[in-house]
Amino acid sequence: MKTYLQLTRHNGNSPLFLAVEMSLVSTLRGTPLHVHAEGLRGTGKTTIMRSVKQFLPLITRIKDCLYNCDPGQPHCPIHKDLPQEEIAALGTERVPVPFLEISHSAKIGTVAGSIDLGKLTNTSRPEAALLPGIIPQAHRGIIFVDEINRLADTSPEITDVLLDVMGTKPGRVQIEETGLPVVEVPVSVSVWAASNPDEEPGPLAEIRRQLSDRFDLVVPMGRPSTTEAVVDILLTNEAVKNEQSNGDRDLSPQEFKRLQKFRQDIANIADQSDLAMPEYLTNFLASIYINFNIESLRALEAITQAALLHAALRKRNQMMISDIMAVLPLVLYHRVSPATLAEIMNTVNNRMSSGEKAAYAVSPSVNKGGSSRFAQFFNRNSEKKDANTTGNDEQDDEESPPQKARYLRDALDSGVIKKEHDLS
Repeated sequence: MKTYLQLTRHNGNSPLFLAVEMSLVSTLRGTPLHVHAEGLRGTGKTTIMRSVKQFLPLITRIKDCLYNCDPGQPHCPIHKDLPQEEIAALGTERVPVPFLEISHSAKIGTVAGSIDLGKLTNTSRPEAALLPGIIPQAHRGIIFVDEINRLADTSPEITDVLLDVMGTKPGRVQIEETGLPVVEVPVSVSVWAASNPDEEPGPLAEIRRQLSDRFDLVVPMGRPSTTEAVVDILLTNEAVKNEQSNGDRDLSPQEFKRLQKFRQDIANIADQSDLAMPEYLTNFLASIYINFNIESLRALEAITQAALLHAALRKRNQMMISDIMAVLPLVLYHRVSPATLAEIMNTVNNRMSSGEKAAYAVSPSVNKGGSSRFAQFFNRNSEKKDANTTGNDEQDDEESPPQKARYLRDALDSGVIKKEHDLS
């Protein structure tokens, strides 16, 4: 299979690469960053997100702890009250950042937690104990949910658990079983999700708006817009098929070395967390919140968090307005209308210095494939309009009245519409 670094990047999917890298850095720092990728089938949402498993950095946990307890801050029911001497005696181990998935067939017990049947049926020493589910076991890591719009529609109980996990940072999960005391476990986990809004049951925002708002970033996936990108995708897919027909192969030394270097770069960036949002930018964001009537304060928190991560990935020691400009469309895509987003982007652009504008324009994370990677954010309905176009260059957009339409008052004056006294 292709490695993360071999995946073709184009202006339609580059925002998702940026989003997952920011989220991974934030997760390593102990603060979740939730990401939702929306797009048509076959645009690579799931492929990109799952490929991150190839280079997950290592974390240190108490040895054999299913909850991934940090030795310095144990949180699980087993270790949270132990003195440091006992924790040191248990030992530690290095494991990859957890990356677990919630399937559509999952039950509430497998997601949150249930009775440990292994301990309960132990003939030598039967014991009633809890077995942590997927979410508690993903602490300090990532949970991936494919087709989350379907999950929200068919599994309201699991959706409620996700709301608790994503409601605060860190979140929490409550494990309840008959005959056992209720256990509440704090969890710090980034939730990644993918969905196709054009398929049943529809966009997540229309099914469970509350869950949609919990995502810090929503990334609309686009199609490749250049023949070069399409050819590269086809050629690499063909190479992968040939490899699979000959049996899976191990990574070449060069591929392995590149992934190892990338993993180390991500870990190093996560270790450098001394960046802070300047006061003038905080005030600027507050004015945007007030002036444009943004509904959720989560938007400002997400902008701040994502902008700092964007600056960190650029290995800068200072925040810039261009960092805000880069993440605004991802944060506000599901929170404001396209027209409001365009106005906000213009406002931010006017505050940028000429040097920042130049750096923003040539940045590979902002401009990919010769056109702005955020053009799609300002024209969400463009593809639908293009599909309905009949070749008339003067065709108005679908929100405007036809050119030959007349005001109602003119229709009344001309006698086209009869008044009540004319009919009597």
